[in-house]
Amino acid sequence: MTPPRILSIAGSDSSGGAGIQADIKTVTMLGGYAMTAICALTAQDTTGVRSVMAVDPEMVAAQIDACVNDIGVDAVKIGMLGAPEIAAVVADRLERLSIPIVFDPVMIATSGAALADAATIAAFERLMALATLTTPNVPELEALGGDPGMHARRIAYIAKGGDALGPEVIDRLVIPGQPEKLWTAPRIDTRHTHGTGCTMSSAIATLLARGASLEAAVEGARAFVRAALLAAPGFGAGHGPLGHQAVR
Repeated sequence: MTPPRILSIAGSDSSGGAGIQADIKTVTMLGGYAMTAICALTAQDTTGVRSVMAVDPEMVAAQIDACVNDIGVDAVKIGMLGAPEIAAVVADRLERLSIPIVFDPVMIATSGAALADAATIAAFERLMALATLTTPNVPELEALGGDPGMHARRIAYIAKGGDALGPEVIDRLVIPGQPEKLWTAPRIDTRHTHGTGCTMSSAIATLLARGASLEAAVEGARAFVRAALLAAPGFGAGHGPLGHQAVR
């Protein structure tokens, strides 16, 4: 069977736990064909982000065009963008496509480092309007105006509960005009959580490209993330990477 073609538009994580690297691993393990448009380079490890360098917006656009015009794309995952100008060119390119788009509004790394400034966050509006699903964690949802702000925009989103306190993780799928769908599961007690958001969003994009409904794609992605958390190899002194390669 021909694998679905997934384009990840995101930043590179030199330590391999998050960003483009986590996306490639996730897409591959779920049977997709991974392509990339790298928006930013980071020097980081499990303890924090050392340096960030945004890619020229024209180069980001050229990467997207190269993938779309030759290989073709069945779904898109958007992650770290690095600058408002990059967000604008990404929106320009994606407006031409009629495929599932999953937008992970990356603002803060697992280590706590800021990965988006106020201008970049403001530029997220066009991308959220284009996205099939937006995937904020607790602080990102708050920065976007919380549930009232998302409801006012009439945006479909999954409110991820991994950053909330408590023994259980509650994820909420909110689709305008439909009842909320809740998933509850015991929290996995581990410090190896680097790249959970990237993994979740790229898994949803891959499953949507394979024909799953939005609810089924979220459910499958949650199962994949939890399995990868349990399979974490234990690398690093801080927030270690997931065990993507061990998920079967």
